[in-house]
Amino acid sequence: LIKSLKLLKKDKMQVRIAVNGAGAAGMAICKTLLKYGFKHIVLCDTKGAIYSGRKEGMNPYKEEIAGLTNEDRQQGGLADIIKGKDIFIGVSAAGQVTGEMVRSMNPDPIVLALANPTPEIYPEEALAAGAAIASDGRTVNNCLVFPGLMLGALRSCAREVTFAMKI
Repeated sequence: LIKSLKLLKKDKMQVRIAVNGAGAAGMAICKTLLKYGFKHIVLCDTKGAIYSGRKEGMNPYKEEIAGLTNEDRQQGGLADIIKGKDIFIGVSAAGQVTGEMVRSMNPDPIVLALANPTPEIYPEEALAAGAAIASDGRTVNNCLVFPGLMLGALRSCAREVTFAMKI
């Protein structure tokens, strides 16, 4: 994502992000994006956008993330939330995003559809719909970083894996 923003000359402080999937991965992604300096993030679950004051389908974890994201209290389903966004990150389920949804995003969007084994939208379809950069969980996978991160942590005798180490 960092490299994609550099290539597209987009500013992390200005881009708008839709994250679909409010499980452990989606929550961790949102928190990492916030720590890195991204500001405009809306997280969606099966009920739609998570926002402060939402009653349906909430739990303590969603309440916490609602206080950290979606400052405009956007409401609606993913098709509503993805409109006008620069970045889509999916950690949800197959087929959640259509070409029409990608076309509703800001120019040159970044689409990271990471659901496995079948992504929210295939990269080829996202690119055909106007995405500048698109990838899926078959090529962007967290198991690629673990060996190097763990080896580095062990060799340096680190007591914990910090946010700075992740970056």
